[in-house]
Amino acid sequence: MRLRAALAALAGVFCLAAASDPAERLPDPGQEAQARAIFRDVRCLVCQNESIDDSEAELAHDLRQIVREQVKAGRSDAEIKRFLTDRYGEFVLLTPSWSAGNLALWGGPFLVLILGAALLFARLRNRTPEAELTDVELERLSSISKDETP
Repeated sequence: MRLRAALAALAGVFCLAAASDPAERLPDPGQEAQARAIFRDVRCLVCQNESIDDSEAELAHDLRQIVREQVKAGRSDAEIKRFLTDRYGEFVLLTPSWSAGNLALWGGPFLVLILGAALLFARLRNRTPEAELTDVELERLSSISKDETP
């Protein structure tokens, strides 16, 4: 059991070592920390559900290099994200910005659900009760029921 745990820990260390090549890191620890924070918020366009920090795709590697170059040039997080969204679209961000388009995209289904419930409630409230049977219909019904009884 201890051997398995040791092997799992060793495999984890190798995975971490492979995920971040020391030769690629920025020499300034503050800049590297800024770049790593941005990595976690940028989507890998190949994997689509992973950040470029977690992805091993070539494009993720290229995006990490672009972000490091931008950080090294002294740009802020907002400027770097704007550069990436101008180049790749807003899909590149894992957490999209607040905008009218995004609000419509996220709020639209809830609005449709609320409007549908309101329409259903209004239709159920305004329905007319079914009319009572007339005397002719009552006589016909009773004659049919008498004919059917053996």
